[in-house]
Amino acid sequence: MTSDKGLIIVLSGFSGAGKGTIMKHLLETHPDDYNLSISATTRGMRSGEKDGREYFFKTKEEFEAMIENNELLEHACFNGNYYGTPRAYVETLIERRKDVILEIEIQGALKVKEMYPDALLLFTMPPSANELQNRLVGRGTETEEVIKQRLEISCKESGYMNKYDYLIINDSLEKAVDQVHNIIQSEHFRVSRNQTIIAQMKEELKIFERSN
Repeated sequence: MTSDKGLIIVLSGFSGAGKGTIMKHLLETHPDDYNLSISATTRGMRSGEKDGREYFFKTKEEFEAMIENNELLEHACFNGNYYGTPRAYVETLIERRKDVILEIEIQGALKVKEMYPDALLLFTMPPSANELQNRLVGRGTETEEVIKQRLEISCKESGYMNKYDYLIINDSLEKAVDQVHNIIQSEHFRVSRNQTIIAQMKEELKIFERSN
């Protein structure tokens, strides 16, 4: 890695686009390259879960204190429970030049981008709207009404796609995982992310300047 810090990578996308599967395979394929951000939540711990592994489990009072103290990069409430991304956990990793991936919804992604303009935002989508519908139906886990609601939400979410840096078109899982990996690795060589090494090279080259 050449860049001065690790990257904050945000992966979002339509429900049914496969972002969770892409994330899982990316971490399995490149376990030493990426760190998955661990969210904080107020929901109860389920059987087999461990604090600090699946989530940082917090009471409602603890979570609201984190909001008040600006300790979260983003947060939201779903089904009566808070979910959010702890700032300190992410910042510690990127200072150690570790890449951190956040799998979060669009509003949270845009909040992270406001706070960290150099965060890398990736939007996952299927090759077509019909394919998105087919995948939702193919799950076999949701009613026709729920599928309809998810597609309506996707229609609204499509209005935010232009705010992302890259599109990940999940037509083939293997290709999508490679695409995500290659984009992230290429970002490390962006000039704006390598000011330290640029300054060092400039300084070293001064010995070759001709004296006037």
